[in-house]
Amino acid sequence: MATYAELLTIATTSDAFKQKIKVACIVACEVIRSESTNTANHAARLGWARSTLSNPDMAATQMVLAVLAQNKDLTAAQITGASDESVQTAVNAAVDLLAA
Repeated sequence: MATYAELLTIATTSDAFKQKIKVACIVACEVIRSESTNTANHAARLGWARSTLSNPDMAATQMVLAVLAQNKDLTAAQITGASDESVQTAVNAAVDLLAA
């Protein structure tokens, strides 16, 4: 389990992890663009996607925190070494939180 200090270090100094989150945010935008308009929270999700594409660095900064919170029970090495698929799943799960 990562300590809070380790989580903070990942959030503030791990550029490689943040870049992976940024790409996952951009991929999530395409998922949102192509989802049904009947999807729960679609309008807010679409707004988040537009905002993300306008400023992907800001979106990644916010999303890193949400992803770290979801994975707090993993070690720092497991978090920073997560596969693209695992990171994408975590980002997709956090979109509604940030789209509110």
